[in-house]
Amino acid sequence: MSIGSVRALVPTLQTQPLTPEGFAPYGQVIAVPSNPSTSGVSANQGTATRINYVARVDNLRPDSAKANMCVFRSIPRAMPFEMKLIERHLYSTQAFIPMSAESKRYLVIVARNGADDRPDLTTLAAFIATNTQGISYDAGCWHHPMVALDYATDFAVLVHEDNTSDDCHVVDIEPSIMIHTE
Repeated sequence: MSIGSVRALVPTLQTQPLTPEGFAPYGQVIAVPSNPSTSGVSANQGTATRINYVARVDNLRPDSAKANMCVFRSIPRAMPFEMKLIERHLYSTQAFIPMSAESKRYLVIVARNGADDRPDLTTLAAFIATNTQGISYDAGCWHHPMVALDYATDFAVLVHEDNTSDDCHVVDIEPSIMIHTE
């Protein structure tokens, strides 16, 4: 559901590598820790390590929305990338987990919510994620739809939806913002 537009404050934005610390204001990075044996518990008769609670899974409409595990296939976009809109899922976290071995990286663009209940473009950030990192946006986090780089990328996605216009709010950005890789 389109809910208007916001005016861009800067014409360009530079990307940065995705890290748990850098992404924390927007959500969580889903990745195997550098030493999984100390971060997890033994599972499957000792043949695996299970790392629990790597990201929040929030459903703020439990009476109406249900979990939707779906797959997105994102086609690669050329850089620099022109950002024309931003969206949010106000009532649900949304997790993206890459499933494509060929694809090595993808672009994650986020912003926090402003006092006017629109994206606060002063908090706009762009991250380059690797194929060993998934992300989970916090409920209400503004983000650009997923941008594959170099190759088409399949993502397993988990979001709670009830098939109403409140599942996804979209805001146009005018003028558009050019995103540049580092």
